Amino acid sequence: MSEQHTPPRYTMDGEGAQMTFFEHLAELRNRALWSFLWVGLGTSIGAVFAGQILRYLGEPYLRLSEESKFLITDPTGSVVAYFRVALLIGSTLAVPFVTYQIVMYILPAMTKRERRLFMLGLPPVFGLFLVGIAFAWYILVPPALSFLEGFLPDLFRTEWEAGRYITFVTSLLFWMGVSFETPLVLFVLSLLGLVSPKPLIRNWRLAIVLSAAAAALITPTVDPVNMFLVMAPLMMLYLISIGLVAIGIRISRRSS
Repeated sequence: MSEQHTPPRYTMDGEGAQMTFFEHLAELRNRALWSFLWVGLGTSIGAVFAGQILRYLGEPYLRLSEESKFLITDPTGSVVAYFRVALLIGSTLAVPFVTYQIVMYILPAMTKRERRLFMLGLPPVFGLFLVGIAFAWYILVPPALSFLEGFLPDLFRTEWEAGRYITFVTSLLFWMGVSFETPLVLFVLSLLGLVSPKPLIRNWRLAIVLSAAAAALITPTVDPVNMFLVMAPLMMLYLISIGLVAIGIRISRRSS
């Protein structure tokens, strides 16, 4: 009589609770569903304030170009721009809740010390996301718009389409917010012994290439000025990450 093969089971906490592979998938599905629901709820809230935020985001260009309104080149352009801003607001509001769902998915497999470190890291991660958005808005956006609006004015008449402008600004704000979370995430991982500073130092050339690629994706322009404005803070964040990882490894060794 052949032996029955049971699906593998994975320990989920220190008290012996276990989950099968398919139970893991079900848990992941539920966490992903809750994350999408939080983003949807945040976007619904953002839709209430999107008009005011849209006017605020448009002020730098409207002030530079001395125009009172954006250009719309297709029937749905204004609606798309409006809900893109609503999605940005919703994604920002959902960051702590989505992070919570991610942490709760992996939390049962951690020790009590690892759980404490992850939970303590949640509020600063959201705070750094907001700092990154503020940095992009006050430091990166003004010179970028000034350069683009004043590029060869004797050849080009600047009339930016609303959808493309909002896409440019919201992409820059969101991804810079995400980038600013990186040092703290790596610090927490170093406290758990998952990251060390030596590989980060050894791969500095790769970091430069990846920073340049990220800067090219975040700023959809071909000029080196705006690319450098994004690449410089990314490299600064990488150097900060190395320092924080070194501190985290020392703390981890002392407490072990």
